[in-house]
Amino acid sequence: MEALVHLASVQSSTALAIGLMIGLSALGAGIGMALMAGKFLESAARQPELIPVLQVRMFITAGLIDAAFIISVAIGMLFAFANPLVSVLQGG
Repeated sequence: MEALVHLASVQSSTALAIGLMIGLSALGAGIGMALMAGKFLESAARQPELIPVLQVRMFITAGLIDAAFIISVAIGMLFAFANPLVSVLQGG
């Protein structure tokens, strides 16, 4: 009976941690993308001849910002479906 209580505690804490991790990383990615897009528009308005160069750099930066979010989602899915903490509790 005590093992089930520990298992439920680990699973509920993991679910809460996954929600926080994905939520905060989505918030950070959203803020980062908004700041980047705003700065791109400001710089494009100041020097329109640099738009092609700035656009390439903006897309590279957007990929890097999204990569951090996607990595946190992947780690969250790892803990959701193959939680190593649960296997330690089960003895295997």
